[in-house]
Amino acid sequence: MTLKVVGAGFGRTGTNSLKLALEKLGFGPCHHMFEVGEHPEQVPYWQAAARGDMPNWDEVFEGYNASVDWPSARFWREISNHYPDAKILLSVRPFESWFKSVHATIYKSMKTRENMEPGIARDRRFMAYEIVVEQTFSGDLENFDHAKSVFEAHIAEVQRTVSPERLLTYDVAEGWEPLCGFLDVSVPNTPFPRTNSTHEFQARTDARAKAVS
Repeated sequence: MTLKVVGAGFGRTGTNSLKLALEKLGFGPCHHMFEVGEHPEQVPYWQAAARGDMPNWDEVFEGYNASVDWPSARFWREISNHYPDAKILLSVRPFESWFKSVHATIYKSMKTRENMEPGIARDRRFMAYEIVVEQTFSGDLENFDHAKSVFEAHIAEVQRTVSPERLLTYDVAEGWEPLCGFLDVSVPNTPFPRTNSTHEFQARTDARAKAVS
Protein backbone atom coordinates (compact mmCIF):
# COMPACT_ATOMS: atom_id res chain seq x y z
CA MET A 1 0.00 0.00 0.00
CA THR A 2 1.22 3.51 -0.79
CA LEU A 3 0.02 6.90 0.41
CA LYS A 4 -2.42 8.55 -1.96
CA VAL A 5 -2.85 11.72 0.11
CA VAL A 6 -0.19 13.51 2.16
CA GLY A 7 -1.40 16.10 4.66
CA ALA A 8 0.86 19.13 4.99
CA GLY A 9 -1.32 21.13 7.38
CA PHE A 10 -0.45 21.72 11.02
CA GLY A 11 -2.35 19.93 13.76
CA ARG A 12 -5.49 21.69 15.03
CA THR A 13 -6.49 22.68 11.48
CA GLY A 14 -9.39 20.24 11.52
CA THR A 15 -7.10 17.29 10.95
CA ASN A 16 -9.18 14.72 12.82
CA SER A 17 -12.30 15.75 10.92
CA LEU A 18 -10.21 15.52 7.76
CA LYS A 19 -8.97 12.05 8.77
CA LEU A 20 -12.56 10.84 9.13
CA ALA A 21 -13.57 12.52 5.87
CA LEU A 22 -10.74 10.89 3.93
CA GLU A 23 -11.64 7.51 5.38
CA LYS A 24 -15.27 8.04 4.39
CA LEU A 25 -14.12 8.80 0.84
CA GLY A 26 -12.10 5.60 0.57
CA PHE A 27 -8.65 6.96 1.47
CA GLY A 28 -8.35 5.14 4.75
CA PRO A 29 -6.91 4.17 7.02
CA CYS A 30 -5.55 7.69 7.48
CA HIS A 31 -2.53 8.28 9.71
CA HIS A 32 -2.85 10.91 12.48
CA MET A 33 -1.17 11.56 15.83
CA PHE A 34 -3.98 9.49 17.33
CA GLU A 35 -2.57 6.52 15.42
CA VAL A 36 0.80 6.96 17.13
CA GLY A 37 -0.96 6.86 20.47
CA GLU A 38 -2.85 3.72 19.53
CA HIS A 39 0.20 2.03 17.99
CA PRO A 40 3.14 2.77 20.32
CA GLU A 41 5.49 0.74 18.13
CA GLN A 42 5.42 3.77 15.83
CA VAL A 43 7.04 6.09 18.36
CA PRO A 44 10.65 5.08 17.52
CA TYR A 45 10.07 5.93 13.86
CA TRP A 46 9.12 9.48 14.74
CA GLN A 47 11.84 9.83 17.35
CA ALA A 48 14.33 8.93 14.61
CA ALA A 49 12.75 11.43 12.21
CA ALA A 50 12.99 14.11 14.89
CA ARG A 51 16.72 13.38 15.13
CA GLY A 52 17.06 13.78 11.38
CA ASP A 53 17.28 10.05 10.68
CA MET A 54 14.43 9.56 8.23
CA PRO A 55 12.76 6.19 8.69
CA ASN A 56 11.61 3.86 5.96
CA TRP A 57 8.36 5.59 5.10
CA ASP A 58 6.91 2.41 3.60
CA GLU A 59 7.28 0.79 7.02
CA VAL A 60 5.87 3.79 8.85
CA PHE A 61 2.79 3.96 6.62
CA GLU A 62 2.27 0.27 6.03
CA GLY A 63 -1.49 -0.26 5.83
CA TYR A 64 -2.29 3.45 5.41
CA ASN A 65 -3.64 5.29 2.38
CA ALA A 66 -3.33 8.85 3.69
CA SER A 67 -1.68 10.94 6.38
CA VAL A 68 -2.69 14.15 8.15
CA ASP A 69 -1.72 16.01 11.33
CA TRP A 70 1.55 15.93 13.22
CA PRO A 71 3.94 14.19 13.35
CA SER A 72 3.81 13.47 9.62
CA ALA A 73 3.01 17.08 8.70
CA ARG A 74 6.44 18.07 10.04
CA PHE A 75 7.97 15.88 7.32
CA TRP A 76 5.50 16.57 4.54
CA ARG A 77 8.27 17.36 2.07
CA GLU A 78 10.20 14.13 2.67
CA ILE A 79 7.01 12.06 2.61
CA SER A 80 5.60 13.68 -0.52
CA ASN A 81 8.93 13.20 -2.28
CA HIS A 82 8.84 9.53 -1.34
CA TYR A 83 5.29 9.24 -2.72
CA PRO A 84 5.48 11.39 -5.87
CA ASP A 85 2.01 10.38 -7.08
CA ALA A 86 0.29 11.36 -3.84
CA LYS A 87 -1.83 14.49 -3.70
CA ILE A 88 -0.91 17.11 -1.12
CA LEU A 89 -3.62 18.41 1.19
CA LEU A 90 -2.79 21.63 3.04
CA SER A 91 -5.38 22.07 5.77
CA VAL A 92 -5.68 25.63 7.09
CA ARG A 93 -7.80 27.75 9.40
CA PRO A 94 -7.72 31.38 10.57
CA PHE A 95 -4.57 31.86 12.64
CA GLU A 96 -6.16 33.49 15.68
CA SER A 97 -8.59 30.62 16.25
CA TRP A 98 -5.81 28.10 15.56
CA PHE A 99 -3.50 29.72 18.13
CA LYS A 100 -6.23 29.73 20.77
CA SER A 101 -7.10 26.11 20.03
CA VAL A 102 -3.49 24.91 20.18
CA HIS A 103 -2.91 26.53 23.55
CA ALA A 104 -6.11 25.07 24.98
CA THR A 105 -5.34 21.55 23.74
CA ILE A 106 -2.11 20.03 22.43
CA TYR A 107 0.35 22.61 23.77
CA LYS A 108 -1.20 22.42 27.21
CA SER A 109 -1.02 18.63 27.01
CA MET A 110 2.57 18.50 25.77
CA LYS A 111 3.77 20.71 28.61
CA THR A 112 2.85 17.98 31.09
CA ARG A 113 5.50 15.64 29.63
CA GLU A 114 8.00 16.22 32.48
CA ASN A 115 5.47 15.05 35.07
CA MET A 116 4.63 11.76 33.39
CA GLU A 117 5.87 8.37 34.47
CA PRO A 118 8.63 6.93 32.22
CA GLY A 119 7.19 4.91 29.38
CA ILE A 120 6.01 4.99 25.81
CA ALA A 121 3.30 7.60 26.47
CA ARG A 122 5.90 9.94 27.94
CA ASP A 123 8.22 9.24 25.01
CA ARG A 124 5.42 10.14 22.60
CA ARG A 125 4.76 13.40 24.45
CA PHE A 126 8.47 14.31 24.31
CA MET A 127 8.61 13.43 20.61
CA ALA A 128 5.60 15.62 19.90
CA TYR A 129 7.06 18.53 21.86
CA GLU A 130 10.35 18.23 19.98
CA ILE A 131 8.70 18.11 16.56
CA VAL A 132 6.03 20.73 17.14
CA VAL A 133 7.42 23.22 19.63
CA GLU A 134 11.18 22.96 19.29
CA GLN A 135 11.58 22.26 15.59
CA THR A 136 8.53 23.85 13.98
CA PHE A 137 8.27 26.90 16.24
CA SER A 138 11.93 27.20 17.30
CA GLY A 139 11.02 26.56 20.92
CA ASP A 140 8.60 29.48 21.15
CA LEU A 141 4.96 28.65 20.61
CA GLU A 142 3.81 31.15 23.21
CA ASN A 143 4.78 34.28 21.26
CA PHE A 144 1.73 35.20 19.18
CA ASP A 145 3.62 37.15 16.51
CA HIS A 146 6.35 34.54 16.15
CA ALA A 147 3.82 31.70 15.92
CA LYS A 148 1.84 33.63 13.33
CA SER A 149 4.91 34.19 11.17
CA VAL A 150 5.77 30.47 11.30
CA PHE A 151 2.17 29.47 10.58
CA GLU A 152 1.90 31.76 7.57
CA ALA A 153 5.39 30.98 6.27
CA HIS A 154 4.58 27.27 6.32
CA ILE A 155 1.46 27.78 4.23
CA ALA A 156 3.34 29.97 1.78
CA GLU A 157 6.18 27.46 1.48
CA VAL A 158 3.88 24.55 0.70
CA GLN A 159 1.98 26.62 -1.84
CA ARG A 160 5.21 27.81 -3.43
CA THR A 161 6.77 24.36 -3.55
CA VAL A 162 3.97 22.06 -4.66
CA SER A 163 2.62 22.20 -8.20
CA PRO A 164 -0.94 23.61 -8.31
CA GLU A 165 -2.45 20.47 -9.84
CA ARG A 166 -1.12 18.39 -6.95
CA LEU A 167 -2.16 20.71 -4.11
CA LEU A 168 -5.39 21.66 -2.38
CA THR A 169 -5.34 24.39 0.27
CA TYR A 170 -8.40 23.52 2.28
CA ASP A 171 -10.42 24.67 5.28
CA VAL A 172 -12.66 21.92 6.63
CA ALA A 173 -15.37 24.58 7.04
CA GLU A 174 -15.72 24.37 3.24
CA GLY A 175 -17.23 20.90 3.52
CA TRP A 176 -17.22 18.06 1.04
CA GLU A 177 -17.25 19.77 -2.35
CA PRO A 178 -13.69 21.12 -2.69
CA LEU A 179 -12.21 17.97 -1.16
CA CYS A 180 -14.21 15.60 -3.35
CA GLY A 181 -13.47 17.64 -6.46
CA PHE A 182 -9.75 17.54 -5.71
CA LEU A 183 -9.77 13.78 -5.09
CA ASP A 184 -12.13 13.11 -8.01
CA VAL A 185 -14.71 11.24 -5.94
CA SER A 186 -18.44 11.66 -5.44
CA VAL A 187 -19.80 13.83 -2.65
CA PRO A 188 -21.27 11.63 0.12
CA ASN A 189 -24.88 11.98 1.10
CA THR A 190 -23.88 12.48 4.73
CA PRO A 191 -22.80 15.51 6.76
CA PHE A 192 -19.11 16.38 6.80
CA PRO A 193 -17.55 15.06 10.04
CA ARG A 194 -16.99 17.66 12.74
CA THR A 195 -14.97 16.30 15.62
CA ASN A 196 -12.14 16.84 18.12
CA SER A 197 -13.22 20.32 19.12
CA THR A 198 -11.36 22.02 21.96
CA HIS A 199 -14.08 20.89 24.36
CA GLU A 200 -13.89 17.28 23.13
CA PHE A 201 -10.08 17.29 23.37
CA GLN A 202 -10.15 18.62 26.92
CA ALA A 203 -12.83 16.14 28.00
CA ARG A 204 -10.82 13.25 26.58
CA THR A 205 -7.63 14.46 28.31
CA ASP A 206 -9.46 14.80 31.63
CA ALA A 207 -10.87 11.29 31.28
CA ARG A 208 -7.40 9.83 30.67
CA ALA A 209 -5.99 11.68 33.68
CA LYS A 210 -8.75 10.26 35.93
CA ALA A 211 -8.16 6.78 34.57
CA VAL A 212 -4.53 6.75 35.69
CA SER A 213 -5.03 8.59 38.99
